[in-house]
Order: sequence, then structure tokens, then C-alpha cells
Amino acid sequence: MAVNAAPDADTRTARGGGEFLADLSDPTAGRVAMARELASENVRMIADPAPLGLGCFALTTFLLSLFNAGLLPAAGEPIVFGVALAYGGAIQVLAGMWEFRKGNVFGATAFSSYGAFWLSFWAFVTFYAADIPDADDRATVVGWYLISWGIFTVVMWVASLRTTAVLALLFTLLAATFFVLGAGDVAHDEGLTTLGGYLGLVTAAVAWYACLAGVSASTFGRVVLPNPPLYKL
Repeated sequence: MAVNAAPDADTRTARGGGEFLADLSDPTAGRVAMARELASENVRMIADPAPLGLGCFALTTFLLSLFNAGLLPAAGEPIVFGVALAYGGAIQVLAGMWEFRKGNVFGATAFSSYGAFWLSFWAFVTFYAADIPDADDRATVVGWYLISWGIFTVVMWVASLRTTAVLALLFTLLAATFFVLGAGDVAHDEGLTTLGGYLGLVTAAVAWYACLAGVSASTFGRVVLPNPPLYKL
């Protein structure tokens, strides 16, 4: 957000004693969040947390997907757990809390929820997985856990249709990833798990693109990577 700055083709303005430029680089903000930002001086003082949340999500998803796709040996999978706790979990939840402060309901719900997903994933593997001794039973309940998150992702996908194009694509791919991985675990089908791993890699790539689009728009002061909004102010 800039005050008394020259407008350009990539910004929209609201006038009220001065000229304010809405942070259109926020990929998670819809019409209401943009209106709140334009209306509130306090919100304009907060850096956009969306690129941080997207980066947390992308990196952790990328690491786990390498193992699901069979590109890294299963013995190395514990490397994911620390990242799931610290970056994908705790830091992404913080990004969600900052989105609450910005008045962005979608970003707050998404980042807080998926941060909690990674925290719960870490907690299950670390503390509770051993309490399900049968491997098939463990895979089945993990599959339904993933399917449950897929259902939540469909809910968020509907809302994402009024955010930005890249974010809508991200939630489309993420829902597919959850459902395919969940089906693979429930059916004990390694082929579906591998497919889900590759879908996760594509999902991570799209999330990194959205992250870079937001960060580069801030550092360059203009749109570098396109991410068109799916709403009108």
C-alpha cells in the first residue's frame, strides 16, 4: 500500500484526502478484503502475509510429495516432519493470524487451517501412529484423514473462485491431490499414491508461483508475474 503514489495500469485507487493504492498482489484477498484495506489506515501498515503462507505450504508439500511420488527413498521421510512442525505448521498458522489482522477472511481461514493440517500430520506421525499397529488399518484411517481435508479444500475452492486465478488453480490441484492420496491409502493402491505425489509436486509449483508473484510485486513495485483477480472492486 502506498500513499500519494502515481497510479499505473496494475493498481486501483480510492480517493479520500489522498490517493491510496490497494495491495492487489495479495492472491488470497477477495472484494471484501480489498474494500477493508482501502478503508483502513491500520491495515495498510501491515505487510501482506500471503506470500509467507504460500511459501510455507509450497515447500512442505514439495518435500512430502517427493516421497509420495517415489522420487526419494521412504527411509528419508522423517526430514519432512521437522519442516511440517516449524514451517508448514507453526509459521503458516502465524501467517493466518496476520491475515485475520488484515481483515482477510479467506487467507486467515486457509493458512490457519493448512498450518493446522501440517501440525496434526507431524503430531500423528510422532505420537500416535504407533498406536495403530496394523499397517493396513493405519493406511485406511490416514486415507480418510486425507479425504476429509479434501472435502474442506473443496469448500475453500468454492470461495477461491472470487480471489485470483492462480489461487483458484491451486485449490483445484490441492483438492485433487488430497482425494487421490486418500483413495490410494484407503484402497492400499501404491499407484494412486504415486499419482498423488506428482499432483502434489504440481500443486507446490503453483503455490510457489503465487508466492513469487506476491513477493516480486512488493519488491519491484509492479506486477511481475500475472495473477489476475477473479472479482471486481
